[in-house]
Amino acid sequence: MITNRVGELVLVRRGKPPREGQWSIPGGRIEWGETVQDALLREVMEETGLTVRIRRLIDVVDLVMRNSSGAVIGHYALIDFAADHVSGELRAGSDAAEARWVKRDHLDHYGLWDETRRIIEAAFAKD
Repeated sequence: MITNRVGELVLVRRGKPPREGQWSIPGGRIEWGETVQDALLREVMEETGLTVRIRRLIDVVDLVMRNSSGAVIGHYALIDFAADHVSGELRAGSDAAEARWVKRDHLDHYGLWDETRRIIEAAFAKD
């Protein structure tokens, strides 16, 4: 979760699976040989145009997707960090359809996944 000096956080509307079309915090995939922290910095730059400073780990979340008969059709491990905006202008890039700075008290307007909302609240609780 990326925050700025006035306490807003970045939300992106996903342009690709998983959760395509839904609002979320920025994220992406780790490339072969890349560290988790390097992947975070690269994905944030690609998806939002921002440079950030990583503060701390918030949590790790499993997203297990199942078909109508209950068979697993996808499994993502989401490693969520708190990060501070350092530089750059927010823009939607790579797999983000939109990107916005959002005030915490406006989160209800974005239909966030329960786990995304939990991660955001956990980040603010520890700050």
